[in-house]
Amino acid sequence: MASGMAKPQPGTQPASAEGADRLRVIIADSQAIFRVGIRKVLALEDDLRVVAQAENLVQTLSAVTKFPADVLLFESRLSSNAPEAASELLKRAPGLKIIVITADADADQTVEYLRRGVKGIVTRSIAPDLLVRCVRKVAEGETWLDNRGVNWVIEAYRSQAAQLTSPRPKNRLSDKELLIVSCVSQGMRNKEIAQQVGTTEQVIKNYLRKVYDKLGVSDRLELALYCIHHRLMDKVAGVPDVTASAADSPPAANGASTKVQ
Repeated sequence: MASGMAKPQPGTQPASAEGADRLRVIIADSQAIFRVGIRKVLALEDDLRVVAQAENLVQTLSAVTKFPADVLLFESRLSSNAPEAASELLKRAPGLKIIVITADADADQTVEYLRRGVKGIVTRSIAPDLLVRCVRKVAEGETWLDNRGVNWVIEAYRSQAAQLTSPRPKNRLSDKELLIVSCVSQGMRNKEIAQQVGTTEQVIKNYLRKVYDKLGVSDRLELALYCIHHRLMDKVAGVPDVTASAADSPPAANGASTKVQ
């Protein structure tokens, strides 16, 4: 199909009062034979009906907007960044439950899919009866993963917990970084910290990005939690005033702080 507009295809069932209680499914897959196969499998079930099909990402985005559905069967190869595509699909249809069909997902992809809101991950080799069961379970609000996927998610959570509770590595942050973290923990904004340290707001942002990378956190809240768990601020008492050592040159004669470059 050359057009980017998703349309009901032969074998799909238009919405009607008679089928209002059925679970509505959209099939998005690049291979026509696979779409036909899934459609025939679902057609055998009285409580399931296919409302639309798509063969590329553009059609899929159109379909989820135009045809109200409960579940989307989405082939991962329809996008070079399937997790990001899932986020976009859910923006257009927040109530949609997405099941990703993949050749073979790895641990990182599995965790990222779930983080983006995907509710199920299956391989193309899934048995027809399991696919039907998966659609029903996901429509009910459950998450569907195989045993390997479950283990990956558990390990990801264990790793995250270990990062928060493991002993804090020594000397990971410089004195300047510790002082800035201390200011953040006191609720100071970047502009206020810049005035305190004697530098610019952009320099503070650059420092914070480095701190986030070093500690493995993503925002101020996670940084605050990290500080609490690791008692990071216990070390700040011994940190010298960076306003006096922010640059290689000594402070100005009038006592003004030299700016961090």
